[in-house]
Amino acid sequence: MNLFGFELHFPVTDPTWIFLLVLIIILFAPILLSRLRIPHIIGMIIAGIIIGEHGFNILERDSSFELFGKVGLYYIMFLAGLEMDLEGFKKNRVKALVFGVLTFMIPMILGIWSSISLLDYGLTTSVLLASMYASHTLIAYPIVNRYGLSRLRSVSITVGGTALTVAWALLALAVISGMYKGEIGHLFWIMLTVKVVLVCFLIIYFFPRIGRWFFRKYEDSIMQFIFVLVMVFLGGGLLELAGMEGILGAFMVGLVLNRLIPNISPLMNRLEFVGNALFIPYFLIGVGMIIDLRVLFTGGTTLKVAAVMTVVATFSKWLPTWLTQKIFHMQTSERAMMFGLSNAQAAATLAAVLVGNKIEIAPGTPLLNDDVLNGTVVMILFTCIISSIVTEHAARKIAVRDNSGDLEEKPREEENILIPIANPETIENLVNMALIMKEPGRKDGLIALSVINDSNVSNARLVQGKRYLERSAMVAAAADVSVNTVTRYDLNVASGIIHTMKEYNASEVIIGLHRKVTLVDSFLGTLAENLLKGTHKQIMIVKCLMPVNTLRRIIVAVPPKGEYEAGFFKWVERLCRMGIQLGCRVHFYAHPDTLGYLKGYISHKHKGMRREFTELEDWNDLLLLTRQVHFDHLLVIVSARRGFISYDSSFERLSSQITKYFNNNSLMVLYPDQYGDPQETVSFLEPVHHNESQHYNNIGKWFYKWFRKN
Repeated sequence: MNLFGFELHFPVTDPTWIFLLVLIIILFAPILLSRLRIPHIIGMIIAGIIIGEHGFNILERDSSFELFGKVGLYYIMFLAGLEMDLEGFKKNRVKALVFGVLTFMIPMILGIWSSISLLDYGLTTSVLLASMYASHTLIAYPIVNRYGLSRLRSVSITVGGTALTVAWALLALAVISGMYKGEIGHLFWIMLTVKVVLVCFLIIYFFPRIGRWFFRKYEDSIMQFIFVLVMVFLGGGLLELAGMEGILGAFMVGLVLNRLIPNISPLMNRLEFVGNALFIPYFLIGVGMIIDLRVLFTGGTTLKVAAVMTVVATFSKWLPTWLTQKIFHMQTSERAMMFGLSNAQAAATLAAVLVGNKIEIAPGTPLLNDDVLNGTVVMILFTCIISSIVTEHAARKIAVRDNSGDLEEKPREEENILIPIANPETIENLVNMALIMKEPGRKDGLIALSVINDSNVSNARLVQGKRYLERSAMVAAAADVSVNTVTRYDLNVASGIIHTMKEYNASEVIIGLHRKVTLVDSFLGTLAENLLKGTHKQIMIVKCLMPVNTLRRIIVAVPPKGEYEAGFFKWVERLCRMGIQLGCRVHFYAHPDTLGYLKGYISHKHKGMRREFTELEDWNDLLLLTRQVHFDHLLVIVSARRGFISYDSSFERLSSQITKYFNNNSLMVLYPDQYGDPQETVSFLEPVHHNESQHYNNIGKWFYKWFRKN
């Protein structure tokens, strides 16, 4: 075809035009189909049908579609494991096991019966067809992810059941393939078991340890992203070497890296962005290019096989979800979600039919003939459409229900976390700490502040402050969260922070722990002490010795009567969010009376959080925690301002105890919200008047310099 002097040949073979056409489809398919209220996933598959060799033959399914398609398939399984609520899955593991058994056995029984009685196939062919019905692909998982419902009970049950049924289906495929290749012998089962167990052990034991070491040692975002991809494909490749499909390896890697990559983090946002923007759409377009709609109009055996396969596959996936709902008394919306996620046939089904089509049971007679091959393609189309529509409808219904429930709650305090920026080495840790503490779902609520002292104004300080603010905004933007950056001129830093808190209605402050420069410096520093005097809002003073996402446990020391402070439930909520996002255990040490309030709140608001409770009747026993706090733990000491109900005279010794016993640990000293006007007394460390402390500090510094000089 000659158009304006350019020769166009179909299918297009030039890599530039191939990639351009794919990007145009990825861009415009969601825009067009959103007007028709059709899920985006269906748009990608339909676009693949139109441009494929069975449509207008614009593109052929070359090696690029095979490569990116496999990457996209691995990505779907990897994200399913990465975003799974592990604690929720532990609580629902019995339900997931029951669902996995049902969603494997029912399709196997119905598949064997229908293939023998309705299609007149042999037993081996029927078993292989039934295993295709039993497996399913989480095609609709990006829909769940888009609505932020990946931690629902029904989603965890479905994802867990998917891992089981896909593993069993692929095992059936490996056995049947080995039978016709003559590999089934005395050592087949032993070798297969040994290889699979060995690979699973390597992934489960070594991958999280390697990941934690890498994230601590290298903080570069690009290196971390590439490292995660290496782990995903290494896990998939190792499982393929063991004789199974690599998608299971990708899923296992997602599970073991789950606690190292918080849901609200720059790395998670990058992983989801790249997968949903490129790899997963590429896979869906490639699936559409296989489908040949003409078989629906040719009639004969092909149409009969396609109809039987589609009906049996759909019904045999709906029946397990209905039985699971009735057995465990689940809601109808949960049943719809489970059916929508588990109905789509794609990855393992394609693998099975292609392998079966190549196996010859007699010269020129394949195990799965062309009728089954074409019927499988039609089944993939209809099951993917049904899966996308049902999942979209169920997700929208659940999201609307949850949002309407939130509107009925009493109005809460607006959360705005203020992050004063002064030290470039602490910017990333402070912002990441705020990200995992903030309210889930909000794309704002962070304020980065640079305070410039009026007495020390210079262009260099101004440029430096703007550079720090830009860096903090970049860290948060990588997690798809916007930061309000503020530059303020004031008489001193503490005054600037306090005034900014009032102007922007900040609910709390996160600052870094200062470094002692001279012997007379206090533990918290003058800035923190002045903040404690000038505001009654929550203040968190943080020292991070390692990246936040690599923390394995949070140890919380709560003083007696801490439950009577105004901000008690606020700081408990923040620490619970941290524990959930990091997937780590939160261990509370508190008075028995305080533990009752902690247990009640957490069991009501955060049932899925991993937690422990230990009695600490006497605050003087704080040194007992030295045996419990390790280098990869975060020690949180809940303190109080002087003169309030949970304040204790033993707080005076905290600075020396922390310096002596917890100097090599990540630390947070937390001062909760407290009623009343800002106090003129300082923190628990130096109970003297503000002006007097300034004079004494100046005198002490003068003597210190004089002795050094002499």
